[in-house]
Amino acid sequence: MWRLKVSERSSPWLRSMNNLLGRQEWVFHPELGTPDERAEVEKARQEFAEHRFERKHSSDLIMRIQYAKENPHVKLTDSPAVKLGEHEDLTEEAVWTSVKRAVSRVCNLQAHDGHWPADYGGLLFLLPGLLITLYVTGVMNTVLSSEHQKEMRRYIYNHQNEDGGWGLHIEGHSTMLGSVLNYVALRLLGEGPSGGEDGAMEKGGNWILNHGGATSTASWGKFWLSVLGVYDWSGNNPVPPEFWLLPYFLPFHPGRYVLSAFIGSRHVLGFPTQVC
Repeated sequence: MWRLKVSERSSPWLRSMNNLLGRQEWVFHPELGTPDERAEVEKARQEFAEHRFERKHSSDLIMRIQYAKENPHVKLTDSPAVKLGEHEDLTEEAVWTSVKRAVSRVCNLQAHDGHWPADYGGLLFLLPGLLITLYVTGVMNTVLSSEHQKEMRRYIYNHQNEDGGWGLHIEGHSTMLGSVLNYVALRLLGEGPSGGEDGAMEKGGNWILNHGGATSTASWGKFWLSVLGVYDWSGNNPVPPEFWLLPYFLPFHPGRYVLSAFIGSRHVLGFPTQVC
């Protein structure tokens, strides 16, 4: 069972200027949790998987379950949510009930060091780069335990679109960049061409082939494929480093592309999608 650790030192090599305050890390403990707690986590996972096309964000349910138990002094109000009819007047009692529910919820999710944990989630082109780097350096199975790899596969599958592809982020339509990188990531994690439930890998491969093949991916995708050794470096279009010396306001400044990608995904940053 997974547990979120905050503000704790897990390695003698880890340092920070603020004594690791606010640092978050998911750690797996084989014997952690009672049978009821494990069943609750598994239920949350199954419900998310069943409704993943309707609700893209997991709302970090695993973390919420954990903190509800770690903050027993913060009792969530039993008052039902206030729902007003179209012509119903807003009363002072209704306002205070809503405020109390909101305050209870926020306090219930606060970590012991005072901050509120949240996952840097949503972007689907970061994890594949990590996996490719670990693979080509030969340390994937050293750095990532079998449980970490299992959760990575779950995460990628849970955010596969209905058409079989993957987007730039969990709410995005399927793109060649997202589809190629995440398909490759699953293969590096041990999935075969026919792996996944309901032929998920086959659907992903067909989406890529039906939209022009992996060589139709964007420059970032081609770069990672070249690092992996499955695409020739001559197929990459070089960006002269002198471009970085140009005035930033020019539309073809390299930094503007990075900023555009970040802004395009800003509405999903900070939404937790870690374990579900």
